[in-house]
Amino acid sequence: MSKSRTGEGGSAVVAAEAPEKPDSPRRPARRGAVDPVKALIHRHRELCERAVDPLEIAAGLEAHGVTDRTAARYRHRDVFTLAEEMYARVPRDDRPAAVRTAPEVPPVDAPPRAHALLALLPPAVGAGTVVAYQLTDGQAKSAAVAVGLLALGVALRIALRRGPLRARGGTVGGTRAWTGFLLLYALFGDGFLEAALRGGPDAPWPPDTAALLGLALAYAPAVWCARLFAAGARRRLAQSRGLEEFAAGARPLLLAVVALFAGAAVGLLLLAGRLLDSAEPPYGAALLAVLLLLARLLTSYGFCVAPGVVLGGVCVLEGLAVASVFGARLPFCWWLALPVDAVGAAAVQVLACGAGVLVLLVAAARRLTRASAHAAVPGAPR
Repeated sequence: MSKSRTGEGGSAVVAAEAPEKPDSPRRPARRGAVDPVKALIHRHRELCERAVDPLEIAAGLEAHGVTDRTAARYRHRDVFTLAEEMYARVPRDDRPAAVRTAPEVPPVDAPPRAHALLALLPPAVGAGTVVAYQLTDGQAKSAAVAVGLLALGVALRIALRRGPLRARGGTVGGTRAWTGFLLLYALFGDGFLEAALRGGPDAPWPPDTAALLGLALAYAPAVWCARLFAAGARRRLAQSRGLEEFAAGARPLLLAVVALFAGAAVGLLLLAGRLLDSAEPPYGAALLAVLLLLARLLTSYGFCVAPGVVLGGVCVLEGLAVASVFGARLPFCWWLALPVDAVGAAAVQVLACGAGVLVLLVAAARRLTRASAHAAVPGAPR
């Protein structure tokens, strides 16, 4: 029998020579540095478990700031391949695929008959208002306009609850008021400002019925263009293999849809002007139509702040133009009306709405060309 070894390091030798117990559990090797995707899956566990396909995970990762460059740190060439691995490694829940919680996305299938009828409701009410105005005289004209505008507001409220332009996540406070002010200015603003520049108004000025009819008719192509953009974006999302590739394809699609609607709005406004014998060019009303389309398109995808701010800014510009003309009647303040007098009353709406269109177009090009906008995940930041 050998003597036990003592001295410095004796305990280490005894431990080394001690037989290993067969039933002692072994500690698993730490894979934190070897498996970088594991930590990412842990951070987005709920997203991965609720996802119905890898595209939803890719959209959620992009919404949380993960880009193709970030995916390279996880040994993947883009976010889409990273999402595919995360989708494959996380077990799905036991519920059938038909009852899983799917992300709320804009509908891209063919619109039901009820939705198509709702898209024609505001044009019908607007046309009826113009016909009633043309067939009445005296005080009845004012009553026809007031009742028609009220009915048009109700029709828009009903129509916007369904279809691709319905708001998701609410709207910023005051957006409806800004929209109403812009529509009222399109009907009465130019005539009121021209009368104010001449020293009036001394008598009631007629509304721009051509703008009313053209803007009401433009609601139907706005709905169809929004549905076209949603369908095209979803198709490109399914075909793309990277976020940059999707953005590069979605950006021309957005510009094409906006240009298509702008052409349709100009054509309808020219047609309304021809029917109502209006010689005024519809530049301001056409820009207002594009502005309202971009604002509602952003709102329909959950981006509500930019439309509210821009619409409010356009209202402020038009309100300041009117206030400057009346402020010029104060002593020593004649210079306040010089900017409006130099450009003309009709140019106020063109400049204000044109600036708003440029701002919202940049915002839409940045936000609506992201994959997360078309495969939104509950809880993802907007």
